[in-house]
Amino acid sequence: MATHSELRDFWERRLEKDWTESGVGYRALGRPFNTWMYKVREEVFLRRVGHLGLIDPSVLDVGSGTGFYVRLWERLGAADITGCDMTDAAVERLRARFPGHRFSRQDAADLDAFDDDAFDALSCMDVLFHITDDERYTSAIGEFARVLRPGGTLVISENCLQRPEQRGEHQVNRTLEWIAGTLDKAGFDLRLRVPMLMLMNAQVDASVPWRKTWGGALRAATLTGPTGWLAGAALYPLERRLVRRRRESPTTELLVCRLRG
Repeated sequence: MATHSELRDFWERRLEKDWTESGVGYRALGRPFNTWMYKVREEVFLRRVGHLGLIDPSVLDVGSGTGFYVRLWERLGAADITGCDMTDAAVERLRARFPGHRFSRQDAADLDAFDDDAFDALSCMDVLFHITDDERYTSAIGEFARVLRPGGTLVISENCLQRPEQRGEHQVNRTLEWIAGTLDKAGFDLRLRVPMLMLMNAQVDASVPWRKTWGGALRAATLTGPTGWLAGAALYPLERRLVRRRRESPTTELLVCRLRG
């Protein structure tokens, strides 16, 4: 398993070369397919977070990457948006893309640039399962609780396994029980857990035969840019229906939590 320094170097090199949806997303499936995948993520985020009724929130976006969710917070009317990322490659580009917002290089597990009780809402999307050290993960959740005001909203995406956890060099898929327990210990109440994707991502919480079969089919369908675009376009309408109708997902889910006062 990679150390924290190795992980930072990995993401620095990756985003330096590819600051796009594929750079921050499922890179093996290519940018055209990822573009369709992120359309689904966008719809889920805007629908679910938009329904929370947050009024002009002050927001911290942790692990901003390309600024995809910064843009969505803008659309939701956030009064003040601050972003951070662990890589210089992302922060430099984010400052140029969003000159009206503040960005700094910060690790999720150590948000020392930000004061206690500084934000009404915090998002950390597609980041936490890339923290391979459980202590750093727990520290990150603790930092989220520290910088949020009592009653504040935490929005994260996670792979909440109801099967045994899966550990890799750059990603750890943890169990729902462990994630929920970590959130609870930090003072968060888990209010909502819904699918963010269903078929357009790795089936990490499915049976091994299905996971391998579907993963192979996706990779085959996205071998080239044109076929990846067609595969994404074909799956997109089905994926939109599935994320609305299903309560749980075999892949990434959106979690909304409230910090206890």
